[in-house]
Amino acid sequence: MHKIRGLMPALGFGTFGRVGEDGIEAIRFALECGYRHLDTAQSYENESEVGTAVRRSGLDRGEIFVTTKVGASHFGPGRLIPSLEASLHKLQLDTVDLTLIHWPSPNGEVPLAVYLEQLVEAKEKGLTRSIGVSNFTIALLKKAETIVGKSHLLTNQVELNPLFQNRKLAEYCDRSGISITCYRPLAQGALLDNKVLQAIAEKRDATASQVALAWELAKGYAAIPTSSSRERIASNLAAQNVTLSAEDMTAIAGAGQISRVINPVWGPEWD
Repeated sequence: MHKIRGLMPALGFGTFGRVGEDGIEAIRFALECGYRHLDTAQSYENESEVGTAVRRSGLDRGEIFVTTKVGASHFGPGRLIPSLEASLHKLQLDTVDLTLIHWPSPNGEVPLAVYLEQLVEAKEKGLTRSIGVSNFTIALLKKAETIVGKSHLLTNQVELNPLFQNRKLAEYCDRSGISITCYRPLAQGALLDNKVLQAIAEKRDATASQVALAWELAKGYAAIPTSSSRERIASNLAAQNVTLSAEDMTAIAGAGQISRVINPVWGPEWD
């Protein structure tokens, strides 16, 4: 499996909505299928389920890359590290592989430096091996780079898929050496109505979802699809075996675009 910077498996399993015993089993099954990257967050309220699934898998800790995300309520002075320690307790892990800032502070209520400097400190303390951000715009990334340095930010996790390619931000991240992790990588069903993706899927004996994931991986992005269905969990992982031609990539680049879906009123001013 391809890894971002040799660290993060490019195709991960998103755990949003995977809660309770059913959630644990979906995550465990993902690991059984071959996923080695699990993405959770404090706000998902399922870090305990992720930790339980990791233990049930029987895999060595070093085989699984675990990401969590810190919520805005823990951005204030002295609050981020205790919140991450609480996350580790729920996960029953000594450290996570990647910690992200889930969203920039709503309306800039907490200065960027306050929580990013705590994130760096968490890495220095060994609570997390890598750090990054999520839902950051170009302007916020530029500010973040002056605070922590470009080399410290492993990824920017953002909404991105073939029908919402977020090109301006993606191009900036590529130039800056910050990897992109795609959430909503399958556009939650909108792919099924897209003739470009359907045509490529038919040609490649694949599904439109697999084509979308194959496109994201070919672009050098990471992607974190999720599902409660065993069939879909396995099918998404098989996207790694789908090879797209230059013609396919060009066709997808020209696919009609839809609007951003995740757009809270308190979110940043998007690029």
